[in-house]
Amino acid sequence: MRPKTLWAGIAPVIIGTALAFGDGKMHLLSAIAALVASLLIQIATNFSNDYFDFIHGADTKERLGPKRVTQSGLVKPEIVKIAFILTFLLAFIVGLYLIWRGGWPILTIGILSIILGILYTGGPFPLGYHGLGDIVVLIFFGPVAVGGTYYVQALEITPIVLIAGLSPGLLSMALLTVNNLRDIHTDRTAGKITLAVRFGELFTRMEYLISIAIACLIPVILFFIKGEHPYALATTFVFIPAIPSIYYIFMKQIGPDLNHILANTGKLLLLYSVVFSISWIL
Repeated sequence: MRPKTLWAGIAPVIIGTALAFGDGKMHLLSAIAALVASLLIQIATNFSNDYFDFIHGADTKERLGPKRVTQSGLVKPEIVKIAFILTFLLAFIVGLYLIWRGGWPILTIGILSIILGILYTGGPFPLGYHGLGDIVVLIFFGPVAVGGTYYVQALEITPIVLIAGLSPGLLSMALLTVNNLRDIHTDRTAGKITLAVRFGELFTRMEYLISIAIACLIPVILFFIKGEHPYALATTFVFIPAIPSIYYIFMKQIGPDLNHILANTGKLLLLYSVVFSISWIL
């Protein structure tokens, strides 16, 4: 399930709900359903990645990341395949309520999320193996997830919501960046051409820094556009607890300790979503 990364599915729902609450359009049942569906889709995608990375030979005993159940032999590949299919099915069942409430836009988001969750590492052109993982994560854990959460409650969408959605997308991309930096050597050997493999370690380190920096500037941009919610500017200070991780990314060698940076980045994403959401509704 990769629980340390699940904040990527939780954060955009928290932010989207806070935006809806701030506009007086929060719908609690829809928010809960969106949270459950988002988590199920992310967990199913993680199961799918576990399965397809093993099939493609990207997960080997040389990997520096946490143990994967398929690669380590703890669970048979056939069982993991069944697990991701059933979990996607559960996500779709929960999503039926959201589709009933939000109509075809939510249906489109749900279907695309499931398809891309599989195609991320599966199918004839796995996105994560061709350097497209970063943009998929930015869009679908960002404006799509925040916008979808807001839309299913407010039944409308605004540019402010989509701009705000960039922040969890960028921080989720930072999560992926740590993962890709850690696995750069094994990915290169397996033919998994992530952006890290394509452009090198310095590019990947800069991507991590820029993703976090821009995310922390989003509240400033929103304030200049909207002229409201000044307390949300406090979210920019989330950059401060990110500094130790940024330092490690730039100053230390690639090794298993990057797993701790991955966990810390997940915590940073949670912190950002909580601070932004609370300050937005004050």
